[in-house]
Amino acid sequence: MSGNSVALEVRSLTKVFGRGDGVRAVSDLSFRVEPGRVTGFLGPNGSGKTTTLRCLLGLVSPTSGETLVGGHPYRELHAPLHVVGAALEASGFHPGRTARGHLSVVAASAGISGSRVTEVLELVGLAADGHRKVGGYSLGMRQRLSLATALLGEPSVLILDEPANGLDPEGIAWLRNFLRSLAAEGRTVLVSSHVLSEVQLTVDDVVIIRKGQLVNYGALEDLSSGMAARVLVRSPELDRLRHALEAATASVAVDPTGALIVTGMNAPEIGALANAQHIELHQLHSQEHDLEAVFLELTSSEGGAA
Repeated sequence: MSGNSVALEVRSLTKVFGRGDGVRAVSDLSFRVEPGRVTGFLGPNGSGKTTTLRCLLGLVSPTSGETLVGGHPYRELHAPLHVVGAALEASGFHPGRTARGHLSVVAASAGISGSRVTEVLELVGLAADGHRKVGGYSLGMRQRLSLATALLGEPSVLILDEPANGLDPEGIAWLRNFLRSLAAEGRTVLVSSHVLSEVQLTVDDVVIIRKGQLVNYGALEDLSSGMAARVLVRSPELDRLRHALEAATASVAVDPTGALIVTGMNAPEIGALANAQHIELHQLHSQEHDLEAVFLELTSSEGGAA
């Protein structure tokens, strides 16, 4: 596969659908996706992710701003399938055509050799099923075929929308390792996904949007660095404990299960305070910020465009 380094750029992108006030799907959005890294593109339903991806691929024209692939708009690329491989949905196949037949048609239209069809079927684990009609494929198999189609031109860039949808646990693990291997070869990989636990195991960087606007952009490892650590506490004397913690200037909230969520004090400090005041504790647990918790905190009260 091609090893040329190609970055993706979104510059002050705004897209409004309809006339007048219209529907503002994306608003002044800017970020950059670097080669050699897997970038997760995250946001609640209706946050503008699909619109942004479609702008990157030249399927939607921006109202203002621009999207660039290697410094050029997608529509100006000479042999785009050799630069960008994209899979936005796993349903655009003729049900009566075989997987090999589908790939052969796409390959012929782009001047790609038939031997490459065999290569990508093997790459995505469909070599034994290439002769089967796509109408009999499971959703997971169609996802693999979408990925195979995206890989036909040996592109430097992959743009994938919900690629783990329909995959079983083994398939998800395979996809994770496959995407990591592509990035290790110097490819630029942008993945939109709702499977946050899997994203956390896969990506290097994250772009999180809400209501079409950027709320976080950077390395995954830096995402929660500025967020306060939390401690979960359970006790049969919650009122006494809460008053004691607040008197010690900690911030205290009650979760739906009745446990206290404490910020501003660590677990040893809370334990020492409870011991000093003879308050019985049943649980004392430091909670690490995982991607899902940070995502929900950053995107709460969402209500955006499609």
